[in-house]
Amino acid sequence: MLSLKKISLVQFKNYSGKSFSFQKRIVGITGRNGSGKTNLLDAIYYICFTKSYFTSSEAQNTQYQTNGFRLEGFMDRDHQEGKIVCTLKDGKKEIALNDEPYERFSQHIGRYPAVMIAPDDAEIILGGSEERRKWLDALLCQLHPGYLEHLITYQKILQQKNTLLKTMNGQGGSQDTLLDIFDEQLVRHGTPVFEWRRAFLPGFIQQVQQLYDYLAGKHETVNIQYQSGLHEQTFTGLLAANRYKDMMMQRTTGGIHKDDLQFLLDDHPMKTSASQGQRKSFLFALKLAQFEVIKEHKKFPPLLLLDDVFEKLDQDRVSRLINLVSSPVYGQVFITDTHADRISTAFKENADNFQLVEME
Repeated sequence: MLSLKKISLVQFKNYSGKSFSFQKRIVGITGRNGSGKTNLLDAIYYICFTKSYFTSSEAQNTQYQTNGFRLEGFMDRDHQEGKIVCTLKDGKKEIALNDEPYERFSQHIGRYPAVMIAPDDAEIILGGSEERRKWLDALLCQLHPGYLEHLITYQKILQQKNTLLKTMNGQGGSQDTLLDIFDEQLVRHGTPVFEWRRAFLPGFIQQVQQLYDYLAGKHETVNIQYQSGLHEQTFTGLLAANRYKDMMMQRTTGGIHKDDLQFLLDDHPMKTSASQGQRKSFLFALKLAQFEVIKEHKKFPPLLLLDDVFEKLDQDRVSRLINLVSSPVYGQVFITDTHADRISTAFKENADNFQLVEME
């Protein structure tokens, strides 16, 4: 089992300096709005992923009028303790495990897996394709270390190629040989990413369906369609066919960076046809299925971080969710709420495994 025993936050968001110890499997975090509940969850997420769940800007993770922050967490995985330290100072970031700094932050991803469920997750359905790719990539990189390495390299090459396309447009010159080299590299690193995505989704949707039926309390057919230009032609062929268009647009218009997922409810796009309740059931099913997949792959459950679920779900769905995560197979669960009595009552049947952390 994976569990977080202690975490310390220094100059992280609204925390000047604070430490928390966790002795139980289910941890309820309560306090008024603005007291730091979500920030604590984000700190836990950060030491697992080396980044915030909510923002890509390190400045927004740093307490106002300070020049950096420090997070220190102690994880226990199968009775082996890991000390994770994440520091940012004057713009320089460092991640260390047991006092050994990582050469690449990607080496840490998947070692201490976690799943976050937060109110902003609605953007996975309602937002643009980037939100859905980001969700899928975050899942697959916890399963396959090679996935993240290929994806990072692909994105670097893509950026270099796009810079060249802009330069060519400005100078009116041709750089076909260099574009060919970039395209070969995009194919080399993008094809494994595409294959992992394509192989993953068919089995995954079955788990989403089961969890959706449970949370919604009824059966409605849900589906995930993987949309990619690579379904119709090879990656090499796609890039070659788009060469002239890319030069005109000054960017690479086809590839895995344009892939999308379409979520369907009874064969209709969920983005436009599903009710708010149906979308919430689907999002929770999506994230809990993600949890199940990671657990099966790693042979231990990831941390589960639930932010503000009592405010976002109706009572029936909350009851089903609490019943689900109360099971020991869910490992350590962190859940926030504004009302201490409500969260304590929700887990009263698991009082021996429940710890309440109250923010001041």
